[in-house]
Amino acid sequence: MRYIGITKIFHLGISSDNSSITNMMESLNTEQKCREYLEELLWNGDPICINCGSEREDHYKLKKDGEFNGIYKCKDCRRNFNVKIGTMFENSAISLRKWFYAIYIFTSHKKGISSHQLARDIGVTQKTAWFMLSRIRHSLSSEKINKFDGVTQVDETFVGGKNHKKSWQKRVENTQGRSTKTKAVVFGLLSNGKVSTEIVPNTKGKTLTTIIKNMVKRGSIVVSDGWKGYSQVHKHYEHKSIPHTKGQYVKDNYHTNSIEGFWSLLKRGILGIYHSVSPKHLQLYCDEFSFRYNTKDFDEGNRFNFALYCAFEGRLTYEELIA
Repeated sequence: MRYIGITKIFHLGISSDNSSITNMMESLNTEQKCREYLEELLWNGDPICINCGSEREDHYKLKKDGEFNGIYKCKDCRRNFNVKIGTMFENSAISLRKWFYAIYIFTSHKKGISSHQLARDIGVTQKTAWFMLSRIRHSLSSEKINKFDGVTQVDETFVGGKNHKKSWQKRVENTQGRSTKTKAVVFGLLSNGKVSTEIVPNTKGKTLTTIIKNMVKRGSIVVSDGWKGYSQVHKHYEHKSIPHTKGQYVKDNYHTNSIEGFWSLLKRGILGIYHSVSPKHLQLYCDEFSFRYNTKDFDEGNRFNFALYCAFEGRLTYEELIA
């Protein structure tokens, strides 16, 4: 999670009280208020032209039937723009009120919300709700941790491939344990309460060590279990290996309990809320749970603001989602 912009968000001074979903819905109860809130959050008072980057207070405000609806004309490049362009809200027929409700619930519920439930809550189709949630996940995935420092726990987990949930005709033999025949491998790193996950093709030493070298600063302490894929980590870091197969889970006060706790949260969320996730979209779901984990110390209002701020990173089209 790259926390560039968080200090800015905390010091915006936005007056709306978003400490609960009811407060948010009362304070942002019209489309105009939602738009103005988004403008204040993303522009901090001065409209920014998406076309040329011009930032100035006196861009032209275009009116239709005497009413201003958020369309500006740039004083420099003379092109029209609004706050939605370049965000997940661009070209969406869904109102900002419904988007804000979805984002608030999505980020505040510890295990997320299913598209079926969201569809019932805001009065859209399940397909639309699924697309909205996918766009939100995509925007949150833009916030990645640059480098881990200090004591870093690393571990891998396997998602999917439960034979007992399949019909006899679809079951695959020898998929127990660490088999990747029907399971996706997720590799995770955790340090100072922040986690990063990545889907990997295998758990070989070259694969895992390469990611660790890219993600963890030299001189750090890397803590792992006794899996042989970590056998070369000691060449680059101070490596603490905890041999779980020997019944040992803590060694010199080092452990991997935190990253394993995150895996438990991820899997319980997938099983209890989403039921199943395809390998194609698994990374987005991992990013979703990483975002909530990394912002667990935020209050609800600041987490909501941060998620809205991430919306400025671009949008996912439906064609890209289903490609």
